[in-house]
Amino acid sequence: MKLSQSYIDDIIKTALSEDINYIDVTTDNLLDDTHQSEAYYVAKDDGILCGIEIAKRVFEIVGGDVQFNINIPDGQQVKKGDIIATMSGSTRTLLKGERTALNILQHMSGIATSTYKCTELVKGTSAMVTDTRKTLPGLRALQKYAVTAGGGRNHRYNLSDGAMLKDNHIDAYGGITQAVKALREKIGHMVKIEVEVRNIEELNEALSAGADVIMLDNMNCDEMKKAVEITNGAAMLEASGNITDENIRDVALTGVNIISLGALTHSVKCFDISMKIKTKK
Repeated sequence: MKLSQSYIDDIIKTALSEDINYIDVTTDNLLDDTHQSEAYYVAKDDGILCGIEIAKRVFEIVGGDVQFNINIPDGQQVKKGDIIATMSGSTRTLLKGERTALNILQHMSGIATSTYKCTELVKGTSAMVTDTRKTLPGLRALQKYAVTAGGGRNHRYNLSDGAMLKDNHIDAYGGITQAVKALREKIGHMVKIEVEVRNIEELNEALSAGADVIMLDNMNCDEMKKAVEITNGAAMLEASGNITDENIRDVALTGVNIISLGALTHSVKCFDISMKIKTKK
């Protein structure tokens, strides 16, 4: 997955303008333009790194004049104490970019780490781990990129990617069969239809209506096993709702194709990374 530079730059500029406004009162009054320092990123925990190139770009945009050397690239495992990157150059740039770069790097690494843990838990099954649209406004592409860095896959990027009939669509329109039929008559041949179902009765209706993907919403493992048997490969099955580290393996063993987790992006714990400036002798 390759993110566009203009998209990344827009996010960084928005974050920097929020953090600095028009001056950094501390740094601009303490240090002059000629002051130079060396610094480094150190991992404070074990996990998967993600966002290091974006962190590097922060320093280029905030002031430049910094040499940034990456030791560990995105998608790689890091251990507590590892030196992720080293920097040297303008102290003003290093201090002004520190928080913005770390906020992005820690958040994306947290998502990658959480995703990796989930993919390891389902290893050996046929289930793939995916994200959802439960992302932070303006950061969706960064968060979805982080999921792929952790070994997961992406669900829809946005509402234009595919047709997905959730419970409110179905309840508002009057039923699964009618809604699928109405969509089939209007959408292009490249667009798939996913239908969210809450029970086996709705599953059977979605199958009869010709759904391409069926989301099993908040079903227990016994219900999911039954759904897999009934479907018998006629549609892809997605498990969603109340899935945790404790039960994800059991869910995967039911035979579903997809396990989607909003928690990968909406409630992830940041990965602990620090930037340290080397003390002047």
